[in-house]
Order: sequence, then structure tokens, then C-alpha cells
Amino acid sequence: MTDMTGKTVIITGASRGIGAAAAEAFAGAGANVVLAARSQDEIAAIAANITAAGGNALALRCDVANWDAVATLVAQAEEAFGPTDLLINNAGLIDPIARLGDSDVEGWNKVIDVNVKGVYHGLRAVLPGMQARGKGTVINISSGAATSVLEGWSHYCASKAAVLSLTRCAHEEYGAQGLRIMGLSPGTVATALQTSIRASGINPVSQLDPAVHIPAEWVAKALVWLAGPGGDDWVGQDFALKSDEAREKVGLPPVSG
Repeated sequence: MTDMTGKTVIITGASRGIGAAAAEAFAGAGANVVLAARSQDEIAAIAANITAAGGNALALRCDVANWDAVATLVAQAEEAFGPTDLLINNAGLIDPIARLGDSDVEGWNKVIDVNVKGVYHGLRAVLPGMQARGKGTVINISSGAATSVLEGWSHYCASKAAVLSLTRCAHEEYGAQGLRIMGLSPGTVATALQTSIRASGINPVSQLDPAVHIPAEWVAKALVWLAGPGGDDWVGQDFALKSDEAREKVGLPPVSG
């Protein structure tokens, strides 16, 4: 496992699913973990469990769609634990799922605010400090939807395509200065998102057998791996956790397994 002892890691969308699993994984690797989400009670409970197990964790309420809230999040995290070594832009929405002509305008816009602006806000808040120190890593949670389209997912596909572009732009601007910006495309994961997707009944993903979705803990393990030297080959692009080769690198069972 990558040694993260003493490193400061900020994880957005940390109240459940990938974010919660990542918080526990990074704490297990020795990191000081900052859990950020709108659900204060949920992240506080996760942080308390990490602390009880001997780790260092801080729960901070944050709406990533709000720039001031993200700037405050980073400032408070760094006051508590020191400079940010790793930011995981994980917060994301997929509801409401609907075809474009039936889509709810407010709901569609909210997905863009969280999935796109939230990633931008995170990058904007940590990049200057990382640039000044000449080091730092940002991992944006991506998706196969970044490069393909699915019926009913216009907001999600558009937002993940934008996130991939942000990953590429950030690498273009800061990669030569020692910063590592990359994405992780995990495939379908057994989280609350899948409940919404299945209930929609729209597109083939909603018809998948729930048994094919990978555990959030597998994604967390991949994030810890990317935070270490393994991620060096993936800067400026997405690492897709959907092939036997990729899973072998991380130490996960093969797709066929």
C-alpha cells in the first residue's frame, strides 16, 4: 500500500460510497483525512470511526457548487493538518435521470453545478498552493460517460466530459511544475447512484445485474494506488478500472473473476 503517513488528503462527497470508502482507505494508509460533504452528521460519524481506530480525520460541511465554501474548506483543512497533498474531487450527482426533452431544467443545472463547477472550485482552491510548493496531486472521479453517451444521461455525460477536459487542462498548465493531475474512471460501482439508475429504467446500465457492480472499497484501493508512484503514468488522463490489466496493477481481482 502507498504510504501516506502525515499527508493531508481532502475528499469531497465523503458521506457515502466511494468518498467514505476512500476516507477510510487513506486513513489506513496513514493520511490526515478531511471529509467534505453537505451531510455533516454522516461525515462526522465516519470521521469519528476513523479517529476511534487511531487515525486522523476531520469532517467539514461543504457544498462544492459554492466557491466560497470550497475555499473555506481548503483553508480549514490546511489550518488543521497543513498543506494539501492530495485532493480527490469525488462529489457528484446523476439525478434526475431523463431524456433531454423531459428533463427538469433546475435539476439538470444542479448536476452541472456540482459535477463540473465543484471540480473547478476544488482545482482553483488547491492549485496555487501546490504550485508554490512544486508538488501535489489531484484525482478527479471520472466515468466512461466522459467519452460516450447514454440515453437519459445528457447532464452526467456532459459533466464528465467537462471533468476530463479539466483534468487535461490542469495537467497542461501545471504538470511541468511537479503537479500530478489525473482522473479515475471506475466503471459501475455499488453505490446509491446505482439505485437511481436502476429505478429510471432508461438505457442498458439500468438493466445490469447488481452483482456486476464493484465495491466502493475497490475504487478506494485504486485511489490510494494512484496517489503513489503508480499514478505517474496516468497524469493528464483517466485511469480506467475496467480491464484485467488495470485491476492487476492495483491488486484487484480480474474482470472475469
